[in-house]
Amino acid sequence: MSGGITSLVWLLPALPLFGAAVLLLTGRRSNRWGHLLGCGTALAAFALGLALFVDMLGADKADRAVHQNLFSWVPVAGLQVDFGLQLDQLSICFVLLITGVGSLIHLYSIGYMAHGPDPAGRTAGSAPGRRLFFAYLNLFLAAMLLLVLADNYLGLYVGWEGVGLASYLLIGFWQYKPTAATAAKKAFVVNRVGDMGLAVAMMIMFATFGTISFAGVFAGAEGAGQSITTAIGLTLLLAACGKSAQLPLQSWLGDAMEGPTPVSALIHAATMVTAGVYLIVRSGPIFDLAPTAQLAVVIVGAATLLFGAIIGCAKDDIKKALAASTMSQIGYMVLAAGLGPAGYAFAIMLLLAHGFFKAGLFLGAGSVMHAMNDETDMRRYGGLRTVMPITFATFGLGYLAIIGIPPFAGFFAKDPIIEVAFAAGGVKGVILGTAALLGAGITAFYMTRVMLLTFFGDRRWAADAHPHESPRVMTIPMLVLAVGSVGSGAALAIGSSLVNWLEPVVGAHHEEAAIPVWMMTVLILVVVLAGVAAAYRQYAAKEVPETAPVAVSPLTLAARNDLYGDTVNEAVVMRPGQYLTRLLVYFDNKGVDGVVNGVASAVSGGSGLIRRLQTGFVRSYALSMFTGAALVVATMMLVRLW
Repeated sequence: MSGGITSLVWLLPALPLFGAAVLLLTGRRSNRWGHLLGCGTALAAFALGLALFVDMLGADKADRAVHQNLFSWVPVAGLQVDFGLQLDQLSICFVLLITGVGSLIHLYSIGYMAHGPDPAGRTAGSAPGRRLFFAYLNLFLAAMLLLVLADNYLGLYVGWEGVGLASYLLIGFWQYKPTAATAAKKAFVVNRVGDMGLAVAMMIMFATFGTISFAGVFAGAEGAGQSITTAIGLTLLLAACGKSAQLPLQSWLGDAMEGPTPVSALIHAATMVTAGVYLIVRSGPIFDLAPTAQLAVVIVGAATLLFGAIIGCAKDDIKKALAASTMSQIGYMVLAAGLGPAGYAFAIMLLLAHGFFKAGLFLGAGSVMHAMNDETDMRRYGGLRTVMPITFATFGLGYLAIIGIPPFAGFFAKDPIIEVAFAAGGVKGVILGTAALLGAGITAFYMTRVMLLTFFGDRRWAADAHPHESPRVMTIPMLVLAVGSVGSGAALAIGSSLVNWLEPVVGAHHEEAAIPVWMMTVLILVVVLAGVAAAYRQYAAKEVPETAPVAVSPLTLAARNDLYGDTVNEAVVMRPGQYLTRLLVYFDNKGVDGVVNGVASAVSGGSGLIRRLQTGFVRSYALSMFTGAALVVATMMLVRLW
């Protein structure tokens, strides 16, 4: 495609960036209308993305990609990087997801943040708190769009870091809360560990290929040794683990729920946590040439999908239960991406479907919190389906979608991943397929638990709680996302539409099923229904305790403590880092500074001794001269005698 509307691709990130700049630079003057501008720029970007998608549909299959060089960015010796954008079949999927779901969350935030506190803890209403919040939301959209539209790794890296900055600002938005400020710093630091992986990967690319553009790197990778592609693949995987909360860099995601609920829906459900999946799929030509890196990807994905699912079973905080669910669902996507061309399209299919149903679930959780005086403990909910029917219906549709009940989105998006995992063949296929299948059953268990504790059973509300349905500005986005939860999976899967759409970017899908499709479908449904039945037996027929029981199994205790992820990180990284820092400080103080201070003291002491000779008396100087002359004469006489 060339000319026409395609020349406006640069406006996709520019529109929300403009909104963020206006809201941040105009200050109080935009307090009254700042939220409207924030929503307007997000909606305008979505409308442009939709128009570009329609235009792309009308073009020939081979001519759908758009490359736009805006200016020469880094013209230095040995490295030439243009600031370029690339809109193709893969990036347009992310553009529509980011701007579409992002616009709905912007609209939802008008109601959610209308009377909330500002960053300092003051009741804000339409004052600075809401304006700043929408500025940060716009900044996040701009960075995320740059990340998926860049045509080189350096442009992707700028968007990658911009997303990290925006997430830090949004997670810690209520900075008057120590827990929120701590969570923001934790997310920033953990992500920086992953970001170093992306930086190192770019260094290897430049040193090996002399370029960091996608086209140049992928073309050069075919002639590079497997050790080079493996090194690049592993460092890219490290970066993906940080952004997508995969093992071992997953610990920040649960704490990040301290941010406002729209942040959880936008960043930790639909967009930011999918950046790692995008990075792996976009870098598919590298991973396809590095079997060891691919194996590492599937191991990380399989381990994380079970890790997050187990944690979700023990969380009483509704947002943290959904956060653990996000970790698990992203694990499915990473697992699929690690299977190469057989799984790339299915990873993106689940990613898009997940954007709908998980954003809807988070907004539903925010609606419940809005009605329950910001209470997040599900043990103090119960019976809300009668007083919040719209929230119950939309949340329920998201629940059916995530556990994979047909004909909802999860059924069409997650089941193919389990099938291709089994189709990997041999022991590898059995292990990966079993892990994915077991994860589906655990997902059904913990999500049924969330539904039962929140909307069914006895009313366990606090005395001052008077739950009510949320205003339309909040329920309408929830309804739209619920529709997506119902229909997105079928729309993406019917006729293998998404698989065919992505083929020019991710390659053709050719994979023979290890088990007949109908048999696999029945098996998955049996496992899912078993998880639902186990949760019903555990929570519907028993009274919910007001406090967590003291005597629990070791697995439950471990799950409540996030399977000791923080403990492991502290033992492996933090404490050794502290000891190394203390050792270096001691060496610096006693070694380097000791030598410098010793020399300085010697010079100072010598100067003091010499200064004592300068008395100012003539007799002292005469004596010094006489003594010196006597020493000279004595020395000469001794020389003559020898």
